Amino acid sequence: MNMRNSVGRHLAHINSRPRHSDQPLRVRQAEPERLAVAISPQTGSGALQVAERLAQYLHAYYPAGEPPWRVFDRNLMAKVLEDHHLPARLLKFLPEDARNAVDDVLDELLGLHPPAWVVAHKSIETILNLVRAGNVILGGWGANGVASKLPNVFNVRLVASLERRIARIQTREHLGRDEALAFIERSDCGSARYVKRYFHREVADVLLYGLVINTDHFADVEVVRLVGDAVLNRQRSLRFGVRIVHARETLI
Repeated sequence: MNMRNSVGRHLAHINSRPRHSDQPLRVRQAEPERLAVAISPQTGSGALQVAERLAQYLHAYYPAGEPPWRVFDRNLMAKVLEDHHLPARLLKFLPEDARNAVDDVLDELLGLHPPAWVVAHKSIETILNLVRAGNVILGGWGANGVASKLPNVFNVRLVASLERRIARIQTREHLGRDEALAFIERSDCGSARYVKRYFHREVADVLLYGLVINTDHFADVEVVRLVGDAVLNRQRSLRFGVRIVHARETLI
């Protein structure tokens, strides 16, 4: 009874505050010199391999003296916890998903972790800091939502057929077919909910991305070249002062 009353009071308190989960999180724009890449992948589309190889490709062709390209995908939330001095044990409580509000309140009351919207805000700060530093490749965790309006970020979407994705996940996670399918559905739905809740965007909206690649039709090395060459062209344009024309603008 006491717990029920406590939860009721806590929910009433949260409902009296600004509706953080109902409003898209605001992202302050910056004008950094170095570029960044944000990859939004369907689960099993090959993003992990592509990101690592892309970092090597860009570093090899970037001007001498530039810092190496870094990759943050699965380790992005660990970076968030480190930046904001939060205990590493919280990592297991932070899937890329929009948590049920009641579960979130109960977990906060029990001291398991901060509210999800607090963690989301802190992840935005970390992502923006990484983007401002540049020469970084970000995967998942709403990075494309955070960086969608930043001029130095090249947004990429990787997709693939379900059967190809199942085969990749079976190999990578050592799962049977049914388990791999469930893994993909859980991961993709969680990612979509996360982006929808905190950024009011549809992760599958192709207009969010500068490049959408079906990895069924390309080897990893070809995907790396497609993305890498686009980024290098963007870098050269910025270096020589050529203004980038966005899709919503007209050349006429």
